[in-house]
Amino acid sequence: MLTKDKTNFFEKVYVVVRQIPYGRVTSYGAIAKYLGAARSARMVGWAMNASHSMDDVPAHRVVNRKGMLTGKFHFDGTNLMQQLLENEGVKVVDNQIVDFENYFWDPQEEC
Repeated sequence: MLTKDKTNFFEKVYVVVRQIPYGRVTSYGAIAKYLGAARSARMVGWAMNASHSMDDVPAHRVVNRKGMLTGKFHFDGTNLMQQLLENEGVKVVDNQIVDFENYFWDPQEEC
């Protein structure tokens, strides 16, 4: 069971993730930093894991700080996260976004 504080943090994460534009990605750490919890990237990951039943939370757009699809194992199917990103025009090779810096969306600058 989630504590109230975690639930509130998760909801804040979802608000940010819903703003990531189509064809763009951000990182767990960038979301945590934007929310004033720079050392809470792991909690952002937990929020993403808990969001899979929420169709309005594009969790596939959240990757690690190097552009790796570290959350791909939490999606149904072996390559669903990659397929969702590629459907949006994001090129992925060997579980890593190609030209990550060009696709990166920073909530500090964009929200």
